[in-house]
Amino acid sequence: MKNSILFLGTGTSTGVPMIGCHCSVCSSTDPKDKRLRTSAFVEYEGLKLLIDCGPDFRHQALANGIEDFDAILLTHQHKDHTGGLDDVRALNYLKHKPTTIYCEERVLGGLKMEYSYAFDEHPYPGAPKFDIHIIDEKPFKIGNSTIIPVRAMHYKLPILGFRMGGMCYLTDANHIAEEEYEKLKDLDIMVLSAVRRGHHISHFSLEQAIEVAKRIGAKKTYITHLSHMMAEDDKNIKGTHADLVREMPQGISIAYDGLKVSF
Repeated sequence: MKNSILFLGTGTSTGVPMIGCHCSVCSSTDPKDKRLRTSAFVEYEGLKLLIDCGPDFRHQALANGIEDFDAILLTHQHKDHTGGLDDVRALNYLKHKPTTIYCEERVLGGLKMEYSYAFDEHPYPGAPKFDIHIIDEKPFKIGNSTIIPVRAMHYKLPILGFRMGGMCYLTDANHIAEEEYEKLKDLDIMVLSAVRRGHHISHFSLEQAIEVAKRIGAKKTYITHLSHMMAEDDKNIKGTHADLVREMPQGISIAYDGLKVSF
């Protein structure tokens, strides 16, 4: 049984192109520079898992023929990673079951604020239905498959990445604790985010992500969660997908929407 990861979206919270921007990246005609909000669909040991469910979920599901999955794994509670959860109503209706979600307690708190109508004592009949499972940093099972959470920091917000066999997916981080690197050994695929060139308060820069990728030493690393700020037009620094591909060291690639990789 072959495992795979499908990148449903590889853009930052504003997406690419960003509304109202005419920089070289946002003006690119290359389809690989059209980035929806970051999310992934993983097939692992017979499971179908959605990592994050952002505001582009409906479009991503329709474009990729995703009609069902076993669970959603949430990395954290920010809107660009949870803003599509209302759209699971369609699957609740068609599949006659709630949507299973694995998340931390603090993430559940965010969902209860954002989707209060789904958690009411007497919810509106058309509200989405969730079956919430609380996780932390300890490994957990879905069916017979083990998933290993990886703790990282998104500025001051603790978030989780997820390791499944030889693949680990970690987005929206700017720091990985020393002890967590033990969980990242012997990877075939590492997915890591980089939001821009140069310092960012809550995300790895492209330069930092490359250094972290080299330290982890996965056979292949894919960079996701990119913004249009990979280009610095005033400094004549390029940042389109094609430009970035030419820059990457051996073993590091730039992900794009619709890319599917086996592991």
